[in-house]
This record gives sequence, structure tokens and C-alpha cells, in this order.
Amino acid sequence: MSLPPQYFQKLVESCPDIIIAVDKRGIITFYNDGAMQNLGFSPDEVLGKHVLELYPNMEEARKVMAAMRSPKEGGERGRVRNFETVVKTRKGEIIPVAISAAITYDPHGNEMGSIGFAKDLREIRRRDRLVTLAEIAIGVSHEINNCLEVLVNQVEMLRKYVNRAATDEDYIVETDRLESVASQIKKIQDITGRISQMAEEGEYDTKEYLNGKMMTDLHVERATGPCERSSNDARHPLGGLKILVVDDDAGICRSLKDLLEAERCCIETAASGMVAMEYLEREKFDLVLSDVVMPDMDGYQLYQTVKAKTPDLPVVLMTAFNYDKDHIIKRSCLEGLQGVIFKKPLSPMLLKKLLLKQCRPDSVAAENSQPATPVSASNQKVG
Repeated sequence: MSLPPQYFQKLVESCPDIIIAVDKRGIITFYNDGAMQNLGFSPDEVLGKHVLELYPNMEEARKVMAAMRSPKEGGERGRVRNFETVVKTRKGEIIPVAISAAITYDPHGNEMGSIGFAKDLREIRRRDRLVTLAEIAIGVSHEINNCLEVLVNQVEMLRKYVNRAATDEDYIVETDRLESVASQIKKIQDITGRISQMAEEGEYDTKEYLNGKMMTDLHVERATGPCERSSNDARHPLGGLKILVVDDDAGICRSLKDLLEAERCCIETAASGMVAMEYLEREKFDLVLSDVVMPDMDGYQLYQTVKAKTPDLPVVLMTAFNYDKDHIIKRSCLEGLQGVIFKKPLSPMLLKKLLLKQCRPDSVAAENSQPATPVSASNQKVG
């Protein structure tokens, strides 16, 4: 049973692929909806125009015409199948396509023109790249996990050695270092596991990196729940503040965490500026307390990035040096940094006052405005 010609015309018009017909002079005589959606030109803009309007240059157009007249490309003279070339959109974007086309002839064998189907290859190539990247990712993850297994074993051996041989003073420092290494190894294991999961499922999220670039989100949710904020009171004026401590020294991070949690603060620690930015993408903090000298992103770079993304978030920089050799603190202060601690180990009282000043200035103002309580004679100590 043959279908009426209008059925075929409707099918061609509504096809999502690019379908274009030209006469023997190369003038466009048919332009379907798929062509309009893929290329952006309206029918009025291309009908009656030369097909060269859709190619980036004459060379590409000649390649297609030569392929259609060569039996090597399509297996039959006057036809071409899945011939790869490029076309341009209304906005000037160059897109790769695979063309299947045929020359049309009149009853006497004279060329009347040609009609062609063009498939946009961008999505197909993107999927092919993702498949290849998934295979690479799984292979890399496997090799990394083999290396991590060795590191896990070595850390465990070092832990046993420290327990046996270290002095009391060295034990605290070395244990902190080993715990920091072990936690980072575990994090890498979680990330490689996440990579394998994404490769198998074919689903992943992205997030903004530096300078507007996008990157795959490899964040792995931690088993522990978020810190529950407590309320502040006269005894714990810092209570309820959520603070991000950034330092590549695990001992410093742990001591500050212990100190501030005793003040009923919620504390997260980051071993580098890059890890700190990952935290700031996911969670809301009241203040960032950061070391100045760090390997991947120093305090100035971290302050600049935080200021650009969340200008109202206070940042306090701390350093073990009494001088600013690289002018990191000076540059930060010139750009608006308010909080600086020039000496480590930190004075708990100094730190507490600075955090209050940055996060709860009203509390500091109220405390300073209270008159001093006079000492009665009965309470005076007799020497």
C-alpha cells in the first residue's frame, strides 16, 4: 500500500535532522524544521540563497560535491553516505555533521539538483568522549587504589612504630600527622570510589571552579551529621558560631577545633585553601580562620576568592611570623581584611575577642560600654 505524497512531505518537514534540497545551480529549494532548529536560519533567510551560505568556506562545499560524484564515498555514483564535514549556524558556530545525500536526475539523465540529510554529530561525539573518559577514569582509579593500599599499610606500620618508640612529646605531634595522612588517604579512596560509581551510572553533577570554569563534583557525603548550633550566653559568647579553620598543619587544626568547640562553636577544618573552597561551596559559615602560608593557595588568595564569592563573610588570617615577608597580610589589609593574628600559638583570649569583634560586634560594644564595678572596702585584700 503506497502512502500519499503529503505523508512523506510531512515526515521530511518534521524530521529533527537537517534536510536540505538544492537545484542544479546550488540554490536552496527546500529547508525543513530540523534544519531551522539546528542551524538557526529561518526558511525566509535561506530559501532562494546559494547553499554556500551554510558552509564555512568554499573548500568544504567542494569536498561534499566531489564526494557525491565519486563512487568511493557512497558506493554508487551520485550518492554519499555518512560523509563527515562541517556547516555553520546563523551565529557563525561551526558544527560537525554526517551527510547522506543523492543527486537527482530528470528522465533524460540530466542533473536536476540534490537532496541531503545531515546529522549533527556534537552529541554523538560528546557521548563517545564520555565513554572513553569513563574507561580512563576507571583504569586510573584502579591504579590509584593499588597505590593507596600500600600507603594504608605503611601508615599502619608507622603508627605502631610511633606507639612503641616515640617520646610523649613526639607521640602527640607524630600521631596528629599520621591521623592527617590517614584521613586524606581515606578521602582519596572515597573519591576514586565515586569516580567508578559515576562511570557506571553515567550521571554526575558539576560545579563552578575558578574563573567560571566547570568541573565534576566529586564530593562524597560524610557519615557524620552537621554540627548542631547551640545558643550563646554570657559564659559562652561565641556559642553557635560556625567557623572554618584552614591550616596545613593538622596539629594546629585540631588544637583550634578543641579550643573553639569548648566555646560551643561549630568547627570544620580544612588542610588547604582548595579544600576550604569546597566547604564554602557546600556550607554556610560565620567566619574563616586561615593560616597565611599554605602550599596550594595562600591566605591572600583564599581571602580574595572568599571576598569575591561571599563578600560579607569575615576572614581572619593567622601566622607564626611577626613579619610579613611576602606582603600577604599587607595586600589583604589594603583590600579590606580586618582580622589578623601575628603570632602562633594563639592567645585564647585574643582569639576570642577578635572572633567576637568580627562576628558579634554588638557584644563587644556592650561589654566596653559597661562601667567598671567599684571594689568595696570589705573586698579589698589587706597586705
